[in-house]
Amino acid sequence: MKSRNKKECVAMLLAGGQGTRLGVLTQDVAKPAVPFGGKYRIIDFPLSNCVNSGIDTIGVLTQYQPFELNQYIGNGQPWDLDRLSGGAYVLPPYVKGKEGEWYKGTANAIYQNINFIDRFNPEYVVVLSGDHIYKMDYDKMLAAHKAKGADCTIAVIGVTLEEASRFGIMNTDKDDRIFEFEEKPKQPKSTNASMGIYVFTWSVLRRYLIDDEADEKSQNDFGKNVIPKMLADGRKLYAYRFRGYWKDVGTISSLWEANMDLLDASSGLNLNDPSWKIYARNSAEPPHFSAGSADIRNSIVSEGAMVLGSVRRSVISHSAYIGLGAVIEDSVIFPDAVIKAGAVVRHAIVAEGAVIGEGAKIGETQKAPVKGEWQIAVVGPGVKIAPSVAVAPAEMVKEDK
Repeated sequence: MKSRNKKECVAMLLAGGQGTRLGVLTQDVAKPAVPFGGKYRIIDFPLSNCVNSGIDTIGVLTQYQPFELNQYIGNGQPWDLDRLSGGAYVLPPYVKGKEGEWYKGTANAIYQNINFIDRFNPEYVVVLSGDHIYKMDYDKMLAAHKAKGADCTIAVIGVTLEEASRFGIMNTDKDDRIFEFEEKPKQPKSTNASMGIYVFTWSVLRRYLIDDEADEKSQNDFGKNVIPKMLADGRKLYAYRFRGYWKDVGTISSLWEANMDLLDASSGLNLNDPSWKIYARNSAEPPHFSAGSADIRNSIVSEGAMVLGSVRRSVISHSAYIGLGAVIEDSVIFPDAVIKAGAVVRHAIVAEGAVIGEGAKIGETQKAPVKGEWQIAVVGPGVKIAPSVAVAPAEMVKEDK
């Protein structure tokens, strides 16, 4: 009997990450819920990519600090996912019968939701990460998967040889068939870095998930267990080469860099493309206000923000306040943050609801990263910095100072 809910392709979005390297920014929220670009959250990118690619059934797998992310996604309406057939489904770990457990790994997270996927009887499943900034047409990747009769297709992006040891590396033949996978190799053989984006033929993946779960020695992870097992079995795994902008925003430095890339026309990160919009759940804020004393250059200023001071090469999120004589340079100011009169903020991230007192100095101007990492000062959510207090480069302030 044909299912009334049948979908050719279902997306599973892994959004349960704690994001420990983001420190205080993910103390109370999951990494995909971290604000980005003045009006978005990180998860808006994969959700919008799905909708723009014609995928209308998405399971969002949450775990760590899920409340704000669950509330943000809601019924999926901002992404046109409030549907009778398909839509957005928030899927936390749950108790089945007398037993229940947290998601143990990426493969286990999908395994625990086999029944959800089976409801839609798909031919294919796209597995995505919820913490990358990029725009990608998954439908083109799915077409490549079909054309090659693949069991699994893995999106890869070219990185430098120096960067390659930080990624899972796919070694391929001339037809892009993967013959070897190396997890963060010390001496990489290629520069094809996995983006953590997979297309699977569901009937094949389903069997591998069941077998992986039965293996007590498995870490239940795609990169460490499922993909190597499929390769060992001679399954058809292909690389799909992506040539657009992509950034893993798992560190303070990379999150800051991605925000700064919005201000650089040559970065490849363009949010003004009407053919590929990034959708978000936005509160109804008034237009931003720029006072006569304000001086704003090469910056993003979102709705509801009030600027009385100087802003250079910075991202000012919605409902933020920049006081008279305040100086903001090369920084990211999250929603509802307050920068009081005369404060100076350079190469910093000021989190939601933080208050920077009069004359305080946050961070310092930097010419270049240190060992690949910018020394970004961070003021945590709701933290109050007293007048004239200084916060050093790379310092992360978790409590009032």
